[in-house]
Amino acid sequence: MEAKFWMEKENMGGEIVDALVVVLRTRGCRWGWRSGCTMCGYLWDALPNAGGEDVIRQMRNVVGTLSRSRRPGVVKIFTSGSFLDDLEVPPEARSEIFSMLSDAGVERVVVESRPEYVVEGSLEPMHDVGLEVEVALGLESSNDLVRERCINKGFTFAAYKRAAGLLREAGLRVRTYLLLKPPLLTEKEALEDVFSSAGDSAPLSDVISINPMNIQKGTVVEMLWKEGRYRTPWLWTLVEALRTIYSRLPPGVKVVSHPTGGGSRRGVHNCGRCDRAVLDAVRTFSLHGNVEVLDAVLDGREVSCTCLDSWRDQLHADRLLGVPTDVERWRDRLW
Repeated sequence: MEAKFWMEKENMGGEIVDALVVVLRTRGCRWGWRSGCTMCGYLWDALPNAGGEDVIRQMRNVVGTLSRSRRPGVVKIFTSGSFLDDLEVPPEARSEIFSMLSDAGVERVVVESRPEYVVEGSLEPMHDVGLEVEVALGLESSNDLVRERCINKGFTFAAYKRAAGLLREAGLRVRTYLLLKPPLLTEKEALEDVFSSAGDSAPLSDVISINPMNIQKGTVVEMLWKEGRYRTPWLWTLVEALRTIYSRLPPGVKVVSHPTGGGSRRGVHNCGRCDRAVLDAVRTFSLHGNVEVLDAVLDGREVSCTCLDSWRDQLHADRLLGVPTDVERWRDRLW
């Protein structure tokens, strides 16, 4: 039972630094065991009997691999659920992990949590540890109807606002996750939803992370996808989302995207010919905040591909059909 980890780059205060990403094996998301979100399959990687000592040992082993010459400025900790859930990561384990990272010279740590676990008691281990702490909240959408009927998230927008406000009052940073193209939404509806969700969450966010849907095994979304009733978002949709949101955000709030499975049939993708170039533009924008790279992609200066017209046709077809569908797949089956 070992944690997965790797290094990547992160922009911290305008400086590009090394970021250590750690995926801890825990007992899993409590909401997932009760009901679960329509797109989440992380519960299949959970270890139901994992306890606090297991989590501490995993993190200690990861920190032990770091060389003195390459200490990460940022550490991102992911679990199968919520880092602030006492049943998943006990308070003593959180305190030990923060002390461990502080001793290692880390400057910022990013963790994830559902809003219900953001309470004053859970925030205590984050104070006076010599670390800048950022808590990521998986809002997905600010529309309660979309979040409950399409995602089955299990909390309200009001609950998110309460948690984000409490984090801000405690002097902690807030990262808000927004899901690009929840199931049952058309491509056009998905764009409109992420635009409004970014506007609603920006006042309480330091970073807004746009997470395009990736299809995980054993989920409701996978079932819809296999039946041709869902297509993951186009990369063109992601580019349009990022550059429009960027233009509307107040000063000091960043928008980024780190697509999982980008370029694959189960992840955000275009036709296959232009995917790598568009994904490179998204990564460059997310790291440096240079929106011109997105403009150059969407207006054809950097990437010229006929599937841009296919994407525009999809937006038009969605409006005519009124329901989400994988037009390409049905076209290939019929013709």
